[in-house]
Amino acid sequence: MERTTRQKTAIQAAIESAQRPLSAQEILEQASLQVTQLGIATVYRNLKSLVLEEKVHVVTLPGENPRYESNTAANHHHHHFQCTTCQRVFDVHDCPGDLKRMAPQGFIVERHELTLYGRCADCNAAAGASAVAAGAASHACASGHDPA
Repeated sequence: MERTTRQKTAIQAAIESAQRPLSAQEILEQASLQVTQLGIATVYRNLKSLVLEEKVHVVTLPGENPRYESNTAANHHHHHFQCTTCQRVFDVHDCPGDLKRMAPQGFIVERHELTLYGRCADCNAAAGASAVAAGAASHACASGHDPA
């Protein structure tokens, strides 16, 4: 059994409190709030240990670095959403259901993974605010008024 260190405890707490899959860099940023001078090598070393202990699950998305989520989240069937703006990944708890009908005749579906891509609520709100600001600025410029 591996010993529990302050670093490992902070890393595991960062993953569990996030309520979404985190990249190693995101884990480093969060865990560093509790343990100063935490390095990325320490994060990876502890992630490997937490995965082996089955306390943390690896989330793999095509073409992306792995993300990590608590086994509590991983132990129930769910999918993921990746924001195309900020690259964060979120859990999606709905499922389209039985996908066996989509497989070619004679094939057996054993499992499936589904990843949705788009803008998260934060990035969508920021894009809306930017569009409103740009619209106000272009209106002010067209009317000859200074927007400031």
